[in-house]
Amino acid sequence: MRFLNKLATAAAVSSLVFGATVAQADSKEPIVIATHNWTSQITMAYVIGGIFESIGDNVSYVPADSQAVYESVRNGDVTIAHEVWQSTFGKSFNNALDAGGIIDVGTHASATQEEWWYPAYVGDLCPGLPSWEALNDCAELFATPGSGGKGRYLDGPMDWHGQETLDRIEALDMNFTAKFAGSSGALWAELESAAKDNRAVVVFNWSPNFTDAGDGGSFVKFPAYTDGCKKSDGGDGKCGSPPAGWLKKAAYYQMPAKWPTAYKIFNNVSFTKSDIGNMAALVDIDGMTHEAAATKWLADNEAIWKAWL
Repeated sequence: MRFLNKLATAAAVSSLVFGATVAQADSKEPIVIATHNWTSQITMAYVIGGIFESIGDNVSYVPADSQAVYESVRNGDVTIAHEVWQSTFGKSFNNALDAGGIIDVGTHASATQEEWWYPAYVGDLCPGLPSWEALNDCAELFATPGSGGKGRYLDGPMDWHGQETLDRIEALDMNFTAKFAGSSGALWAELESAAKDNRAVVVFNWSPNFTDAGDGGSFVKFPAYTDGCKKSDGGDGKCGSPPAGWLKKAAYYQMPAKWPTAYKIFNNVSFTKSDIGNMAALVDIDGMTHEAAATKWLADNEAIWKAWL
């Protein structure tokens, strides 16, 4: 059944792309772009939307759950998903692909990493880092009020990959408890607060991100990731995340017919690690709004995005 769904989607897309060579004008209906709860994704939404608007297309933005969005794309309620991170959202994305109605529009130039992360100065407080065993031995340094004497790991929002975090802590018998932040902004606020006090802190982080520059930090090294090692995939959960994951794009299968020009551009869109980190830095370091950051990125990088046209 999954094969037939994929086959049907592929056939429909091929037909739509062929038809798009005849119907040259994009629909005046808005291209719907989802926004989630981390900086680069929101800023990139407005960057891509700005590119579509530059060719005369209409765009609308809707907040969407970061796991359920692929069903929304598959059903046509959302037109594109532009930041599909392998470790956090790969399973939901692949499930939607299996069901049909969504197109894999390729991979960004940047590889990704998503993992527990600590600022550089914490390495001096806990010798042996980045080893996860060393982190566990230093657990009491990371304890906070309410963590019951265990180390406290500040994860991203629960809907990102909360169960995976809990599975890993249990599988490795770690002396840690997890707290889930309400947004990416809460992670950066905790890092800023801890740095002022030279306090040990470990949080969820990812690359590309604005933290790739500045004072730096390191990802914790857990047992190596292998296909199927996560509990949700039938494994024992005793593994980290992919060290060089993919960052994909997805689209509603009717996009090539309704917005043929925009679809061709979206197919060409490919952001680098530097592109994505700079988008995030404009907001999280420079304090700009997502919309203003997107406008500045487009103005400063015309040579990059106009080549995609």
